[in-house]
Order: sequence, then C-alpha cells, then structure tokens
Amino acid sequence: MVLKVVKYGTPVLRQKGTRVEAVTPAIRKLIADMLDTMYAHKGIGLAAQQVGVPIQLTVIDVRGVTDRPSSLEVDGHPVDVAESMPLVLMNPHITPVGQKVSGPEGCLSFPEIFVDITRPDVVDVEALDAEGEPIQFRCGGLLARAIQHETDHLHGILFIDRMTKEVKEELRPELDALQAETKKELE
Repeated sequence: MVLKVVKYGTPVLRQKGTRVEAVTPAIRKLIADMLDTMYAHKGIGLAAQQVGVPIQLTVIDVRGVTDRPSSLEVDGHPVDVAESMPLVLMNPHITPVGQKVSGPEGCLSFPEIFVDITRPDVVDVEALDAEGEPIQFRCGGLLARAIQHETDHLHGILFIDRMTKEVKEELRPELDALQAETKKELE
C-alpha cells in the first residue's frame, strides 16, 4: 500500500526514531508499504519518519540510477549492488571511512529541491536486515550517500541541516513556502 509521504514542516521529521526491537507482523507490513511508497514516488530511499512513523527503519534501492555508481563490499569482497536491493536497514550505525565529497541530493519530503551536500564517499554500515538479522557491509558512491541521508532521517536530521548557510539562504523562499503549505495542511 502506498503511504502518504510527509513534507517539510511535519513534526515527525524532526523526531529521533526509537530502535526496532523485533520484526513483528506490523513491521513487516510497514517495510512492504514503505517499499511500495518509495517506488511509487520514484525515490531511492525512504525513512519511516517520512511516512509518519518515528522508528529506526529505512528502505533503499539504488538500482534505478545508472549515472551515479554505487559499490558494496561484504567481508572485504565486492558484491553486486543490484542483487542486494532493495535494502532494508533497522537501527543502522554508520562509520565514515572515505573522504568527504560533494554530490547532489533530493528528498521526497522536499519535492523539487535538489542541492549538493558534502558527505563521506565510503561508509561502513552495521544494521539489522528485514528479518532482524545483523548485517555489516562497506559501501560507496550513491549507495553510501543514500544510506547516510536516510540514517540522518532516523535521527531527526534533514538534508537542509547539512547545507551550507549560503545555499540554505538561497533556498529560503522555497523552504518557507513548503513549510507554510505543510502547516496549512496540518491545521
């Protein structure tokens, strides 16, 4: 089922998610619904906060992006990224290992807003998968960027918080308009 994606200005986007302690039928349904929602909106990642649920759960699928490569390693061995998608991460912990690089980002909660954000280009990830099993891997490129973006959401951090002050000021009219529109919808 496709869920409503909440927009900038919705309080849940600033909430730190609670840890997922067990994979219940409700969590399984939420994962399926989040994947449906992400694909329906042509996104590559979606955090539970973006569908109004403040828990540490995100879904990611970078297969549709061909102009921004991704890498994935498990136990030091390269793995085919496409075969590992979609990725479900619960309670993810990220350790930056690469150099910081600037690259374009967008967000389903900020329609039509795209901006360059600086993040490490390679990260180590520890999380639970869709079955609640521990997973560890190293990833780079777009996948690393997407995981960092979504993990930020799980802690109430938005990509606008990672923008330079100058870029944020440039976008101020669009951000204010989006926030006002969201506030009006919430009334």
